[in-house]
Amino acid sequence: MDQHALASRIGRVGVWHGGLGRVPAAAARQAAREIEQLGYGALWFGEGPASKEAFSHAGLLLSATERITVATGIANIWGRDAAAANAATHTLAEAYEGRFLLGLGASHAPLVSMRGHTYAKPLATMRDYLDAMDGAPYEGPVAEPAPARVLAALGPKMLELSRGRAAGAHSYFVPTEHTAGAREILGAGPLLAPEQAVLLETDPAAARALAREHYTRFYLELPNYVGNLRRFGFEDEDFTGGGSDRLVDAIVAWGDADAIRTRVRAHLDAGADHVSIQPLVADRGLGLEQLRELAPALLAD
Repeated sequence: MDQHALASRIGRVGVWHGGLGRVPAAAARQAAREIEQLGYGALWFGEGPASKEAFSHAGLLLSATERITVATGIANIWGRDAAAANAATHTLAEAYEGRFLLGLGASHAPLVSMRGHTYAKPLATMRDYLDAMDGAPYEGPVAEPAPARVLAALGPKMLELSRGRAAGAHSYFVPTEHTAGAREILGAGPLLAPEQAVLLETDPAAARALAREHYTRFYLELPNYVGNLRRFGFEDEDFTGGGSDRLVDAIVAWGDADAIRTRVRAHLDAGADHVSIQPLVADRGLGLEQLRELAPALLAD
């Protein structure tokens, strides 16, 4: 599937949902069906050392839906060898008529260590992994067009690899300035699909407190994200206590539906083809009420 067809298929706004990995399969299926019915174009989910396994999780969500694209955001390359990832990708893409989008990532040193591996040279490791995927034999039926893949990319070199060896890039935990810079590196063709955390809360103190507790505090413990944010002028004092107000406001879109629509529009204006919103909720629930309220504002364009 070429990049333009992929962008058209997934639309301009999707959902990124880590919570689906924490609930029973029946609840995840029901949520996926509702997200599809609301009109979102893609459903992204993550993979961690203790989460549901990415490809079986994708199959669970694909089996519950009819039209929406289901995307790994990301499948960890340390979680399985390249031949297994290649076979799983073809299996899902053929079974579900091209609705599976593979997102691959090199992850982070602490999370890779939890899997019993040594995190080193992520760019070279990713390049070798893609070579092995492309060279792996597969005897099952293959979907037409061939399944697409995107790479989790923050820095310039991984973005360049996304441009040359994938349909594009999926960025996570980034301000809109990153989207603009990523588009410059990718050029006009490749897909650019950033994640954007959102929170329907108009009280600044309440919004920032929830964002720190359930989002920024965890990710600021991962050096790759901190290093990426330094490129955009954030400094040591921005990374303490779960993040400064300035950093939290740059990473999490909070406020009413219009404020969140403005942030999504900022990513699109900066060069994103697709923005996946991640609802933040105090009880680590699914946040479906936020997705219901936001759908009319975000999907009207």
